[in-house]
Amino acid sequence: MKQAITRSSYLTHAIVGVVFSVTSVAASAATLTVSAAASLTNVFKEVATAYTQAHPDTHIQYNFAASGALVQQIRHGAPVDVFASADQKSMNDAAGEGLLDEATRKNFVRNEVVLIVPSSAAGAVKDLQSLDAAAVGKIAVGNVASVPVGRYTKEGLEKSGQWEKLAPKFIFAENVRQVLDYVSRGEVQAGFVYATDAAVRADKVRVVQALPIDTVVNYPVAVIKSSANAAQAHSFVKFLESDQAQAIFARAGFKKP
Repeated sequence: MKQAITRSSYLTHAIVGVVFSVTSVAASAATLTVSAAASLTNVFKEVATAYTQAHPDTHIQYNFAASGALVQQIRHGAPVDVFASADQKSMNDAAGEGLLDEATRKNFVRNEVVLIVPSSAAGAVKDLQSLDAAAVGKIAVGNVASVPVGRYTKEGLEKSGQWEKLAPKFIFAENVRQVLDYVSRGEVQAGFVYATDAAVRADKVRVVQALPIDTVVNYPVAVIKSSANAAQAHSFVKFLESDQAQAIFARAGFKKP
């Protein structure tokens, strides 16, 4: 009996030791907060899986929104380690306020803006010029003040001489994924998103054409100067340029910068 009690006591202590060890490892893992453009939502989740497999001591926590809104959050003290923007203006705004570790800033992927319609649409929208038609009553566009795809859309439609003409039809969205939602649900007749967003809902939307603009749609990333996890933040930013990460981006439709 005494031997059984001793063995039971040993097992109990062993189990407690294992639990304590696992808890200690979990407690020592760093949580990296990455604020990223809404258009990176799907692909960055896959990137996180690949990164954490190679760096099990780091947990990735994402915050997805329009790039302009993310800058506002960082400006007001949000505890962010890495910022990935869909345009240079938002990153320049952050840099101008001294929020970035400038040495870490780099472009890591490239995209393009496309005109999309619901996949069930009859075909009234054949190109940019057909957006003038009376059959097209609502066009979803990103908010120009805070959403990069909205600024790119304005640039392209000004280039084609249509921005002012089409303005009464615009339904402004708070981020590119909201534009995608409006079009995929058939709540508008057309909208402008990134090519990678259209690919996410290929069963619900159809690409009509790419929007011709002069600006290259490069996505910049940088470590936030006030990061509490600077070493891990630098490592994550470097990983985005790796062959492994670039292969993930390529499968999602992103191009190299």
